[in-house]
Amino acid sequence: MVGKRFTVGTVASAAVLALTAAGLGVPASAAPSNSRTFTVVAEDGVAADTAVAAIRAAGGTVVSRSDEVGMYQVTSDRADFAARATAAPTLIGAAEQKAIGRKPKLDRVEQEHLTADGGAAASAAARKGATLDPLDDKLWGLEMLRADKARKIEPGDRRVTVGVLDTGVDASNPDIAPNFNWALSRNFAPDLTDVDGPCEVPSCLDPVGTDDGGHGTHVAGTIGAAANGFGLSGVAPNVSLVELKGGQDSGYFFLEPVVNALLHAGRSGIDVVNMSFYVDPWLYNCTANPADSPEDQAEQRAIIKAMKRALTFAHNKGVTLVAALGNENDDLGAPRTDVTSPDYGANPYPRPIDNESCWNLPTEGPNVIAVSSVGPSGKKSDFSNYGTEQISVAAPGGWFRDGFGTDTFRTDANMILSSYPKHVLQEEGSVDADGNIVAGFEESVFKQCKANGECGYYTYLQGTSMASPHAAGVAALIVSRYGKAQGRSGFGMSPDLVEQHLYRTAAEHACPEPRLQQYRNEGRDETFDAYCAGGINFNGFYGYGIVDAYAAVKTPLTPNARP
Repeated sequence: MVGKRFTVGTVASAAVLALTAAGLGVPASAAPSNSRTFTVVAEDGVAADTAVAAIRAAGGTVVSRSDEVGMYQVTSDRADFAARATAAPTLIGAAEQKAIGRKPKLDRVEQEHLTADGGAAASAAARKGATLDPLDDKLWGLEMLRADKARKIEPGDRRVTVGVLDTGVDASNPDIAPNFNWALSRNFAPDLTDVDGPCEVPSCLDPVGTDDGGHGTHVAGTIGAAANGFGLSGVAPNVSLVELKGGQDSGYFFLEPVVNALLHAGRSGIDVVNMSFYVDPWLYNCTANPADSPEDQAEQRAIIKAMKRALTFAHNKGVTLVAALGNENDDLGAPRTDVTSPDYGANPYPRPIDNESCWNLPTEGPNVIAVSSVGPSGKKSDFSNYGTEQISVAAPGGWFRDGFGTDTFRTDANMILSSYPKHVLQEEGSVDADGNIVAGFEESVFKQCKANGECGYYTYLQGTSMASPHAAGVAALIVSRYGKAQGRSGFGMSPDLVEQHLYRTAAEHACPEPRLQQYRNEGRDETFDAYCAGGINFNGFYGYGIVDAYAAVKTPLTPNARP
C-alpha cells in the first residue's frame, strides 16, 4: 500500500465542515458554530434506532447516518459527549472531527526522485517497456505483467467498472476521458480548509471528474488509460473507471468518506475497487494499546469496526477489493514500534504494536487483496511492506534506486509513469502557467497533445500505491474475461473467484538468496533489512507471485482450484 495517499481518519475542519449524507456524497447542513462534530460507531447487532437513541441520550444530534455499518455523523455542544458516548453500552466510541493545525500529509517515498541527489532518467532503450501508445515504451510494468499480450485476448469489457477510491480522477485527460464513468462517479470527501486550503468551489465539494491531489489520476491511468494511440495505456484499457473520491486533496483519507465510498461501490455493483491508502490518523489501529489514551483507544476501535463492516459489505455485494501493502518497509506480521501516529492533531509518539490486536487498514481488513511493490529488476522495493501474514501478490510499483551497477541506477524511469493533472504539476513547479514543461523536468514530466490542442500530462511516482492498481487492472481483466450476466445486477463475477484466479495465474517468484535482503548498495541502513519467509509457491516478498495479465486471461477459469 501505499504511498502518498496511503491514509484515512476522522478529522474535519472546525471552520468549514461539510458532512456527507449517507452514501450520497452530498454536503449536509453545516454544524452550528458552537457545536463539535463526531463520528460515532455502534456495537455489533445494535439496531439503528437504538443507536440513534443512545446518541441523543449522550447529548448528540445525528446529522447523517450509514446504517449498513452502524456509523453516524453527530454534532454536540456537550464537552463530555465523547466520554458519554463511549460509556453507552450500545456504542463503541466517538471520534471527534477536529481542526488539525498541522501541514498537509506528504509522502516522500512516492516522489523520492524529486529530492534525491544524482537523479536522472534512463533512455527508453535502456528501460524499454510495452510499445503500444507513444509513451508505452516507458511502461516497463506493462511488459512485466505481459499486459501488451493480454489485451490481444482481452482488453477489458466496458461493462466492468473499477472504482478508484482516491483523491479524485481528472476526467479531462485524453487517456482517462474515453473510459470515465460519469454516472457512477461520486465525491464523498468535501474539502477541509484545515488540510486542503481554500475550497475551489463554494460548496467545498469538488465536481466529479477533478483531482486536486493528483494521486487518484495516476492510479486511474495505470488501471485503465485508453489504448487510443495517444499518451499511454493502462493494464485494462477498455474497462470503465469510476471516481470514488474518498481522499482529501492533501492526501489524507478520513473514515466517513471512505466508508461511504465502499458502501456506494457495493450498492452500485462496481466490480473492482482499488485502495492505495491507510486509515489516518493511526498507521495501526489497535483495540487497546497501553500507549494510547482511553479516548484514542475508543476512536481506533470505532475505525476498526466501521472499516471491517464496510469492506465486508462491499465484498458481499460482489466487489473485488485490492489494496496497497504499505511503504513503511515493515513486516506486517511482526510490526515495529509505530513512531508516526497520530499523523494529525497531537504530535506522534512511540507506540509498540501488538500484532494480535492492531490492524493496518484497509490492507489488513477482510477480503482484501494486498499488493507489495517490485522494481524493474523484480527485486522488492526497499520501501515496500512485506510478510506472509498479509501479502497476497506483488506488482510493479517502481523503485528509484533499482539497477545498482547499471546505468539505470537511481533513475526516474525505474518508477511508474502515469497520467497526472496539469494544474497539480503547475502547483508543484514542473509545468509553467502556459502549460509547458519547466526546464529540468523534461525527463520526469511528459506532455502529449492532439491536433485540436487537447493535451494530457504524465509523471513518475513510486510506491505500493502504484503496485496496487496494476493488480486491480488484472482483476478487471479477469472479470472482463470470465464474468457473466447476473440477472438484474448486470454483469460481474464473484470476488472470491477473481481472487483465486489472480493468485493461481500469478508468476511465482522465489525468495532471494540470502533470504535476508539488504539494501546497502542502494544507500539504505539496517532498518531496511527484510527477511523473506516462505517457498516459491508463496512467500513474504511476492505472495503467490507477480501478477500476470496474460496468464490471467489465457488460463481457463477453474472454480475451487487452489492457488
